[in-house]
Amino acid sequence: MDTGVAIFPTHDAIGPAEVARLAEERGHESLFFPEHTHIPASRQTPYPGGNELPRRYAHTLDLFVSVTAAITATTRLRVGSGICLVIERDPITTAKEVASVDFLSGGRFEFGVGAGWNREEMANHGTDPRRRMAILRERVEAMKAIWTRDEASYSGEHVAFDRIWSWPKPAQKPHPPVLVGGDGPTVLDRVLAIGDAWFPNHAAEGILDRAAELRARADRPVALMVMGVPADPRVLEAYANAGFQRAVHWLPSAPRGPVERALDAYERAVAVFNGERSLTGNGAYGDGFTTRALPPKRRTGSAMDS
Repeated sequence: MDTGVAIFPTHDAIGPAEVARLAEERGHESLFFPEHTHIPASRQTPYPGGNELPRRYAHTLDLFVSVTAAITATTRLRVGSGICLVIERDPITTAKEVASVDFLSGGRFEFGVGAGWNREEMANHGTDPRRRMAILRERVEAMKAIWTRDEASYSGEHVAFDRIWSWPKPAQKPHPPVLVGGDGPTVLDRVLAIGDAWFPNHAAEGILDRAAELRARADRPVALMVMGVPADPRVLEAYANAGFQRAVHWLPSAPRGPVERALDAYERAVAVFNGERSLTGNGAYGDGFTTRALPPKRRTGSAMDS
């Protein structure tokens, strides 16, 4: 199972390029950035994580600016959106941005998509929250048409355009992998309709059971990935045993020092999971890890294998 990291790239934290270099140098496979164009000051929609909305949500940099900085600072790291709020974006413009970063990176972009949770934020972009799932589907379908056809058209209830030209095309064929985020009651339907992978949050309930359901329903390969895993080898093992190809750990929106310490803790857990260390005593973030003279377990290949 591949390991990745994610971070809200705020203006007062480590920069996207610097954190990308760190992730690549330390052997991680991927780096993800979230997206919020703004946070409505009314705060009517409650934060799904409970308590107060963390400061980083309103201070994060633009998604595709951050992605571009990260890909230009690395050569192997896969860089992605975790997730892109497609329902707040023009699909023709977004298709151009996705294709451009995939082309410039040599095919290293991962397109995580979702409908979001902040209803006032959606409304400020002209999106009716009640229609957001249908809008998400049509916009992703329309982007796929743009990426895969020299002359693209799309006709839907929420998206419509006739005979357009748009280059560059993505380096990955037929297009960058579409990772569908979310854990709502109909999310598996969306994965099967428009996705190459399911990318839920670790905090969601019943992920392993729903992953098994997804695989039972799928008539094609669908990858499994998880966002927000803790620095715990037992959690990593559970996801690997369930067939997940990628596990992503959130880093703090902080300067380099705290980010490096968070990476250290995560990598100690990864070392135990890979058989390079053992977990002893009650240590959870280093004091219970001891070196172990065993060869590392074989990694399970690329993130899109299934």
